Amino acid sequence: TSRSKGIEQWRGSYAAARLGSAPSSFRGAAESPETLGVNAMDFEPPDVEDPKRVGQYPASASAGGGYVWDAVLEYRVWCHPHDGAPDLADGSDYYYAFPSYAEARAFSDATKGAAKPLALIRQDEYLEEAREGHYEHIRSPRVTEWPVEFLRRPRRTARTIPEFLSPDAPPNRLDILRGRAEPG
Repeated sequence: TSRSKGIEQWRGSYAAARLGSAPSSFRGAAESPETLGVNAMDFEPPDVEDPKRVGQYPASASAGGGYVWDAVLEYRVWCHPHDGAPDLADGSDYYYAFPSYAEARAFSDATKGAAKPLALIRQDEYLEEAREGHYEHIRSPRVTEWPVEFLRRPRRTARTIPEFLSPDAPPNRLDILRGRAEPG
């Protein structure tokens, strides 16, 4: 397959080349989560939903937000030529997609100009904070990139958002999303 799968628009003014799957030297490169610093985050990031689809998702995605997650689609490492990554997309940022956090972390650590891994997640439903402290339950799926650390939050269940929005929610209702509290 061709390494370059085309230039796509990403987050407005940035063009991004999606290079697809990880370079072959990094597929399966992880020796153990401990060796690669996964446990330095005090949790093991979840597996992707469908490893066969990794590298096939569009480059454009929302960025962060939503408070809850339903599935991890892939782990991405963005490479920035202006920070020393090889220039494979005419000066534009590009990413590699990985089926595991450990592989993404190994590639990121070994590649000049590579950012920390991000998780591409699917949110079937999510919360939008239109203004501070006012939340809206959005029942429309979307795909977004999250810092991997956000995956510490438990996966959304059918009860997560209703309990969060309940008048009986604890004073710090965000603890429900963090898996630290039950509704009052």
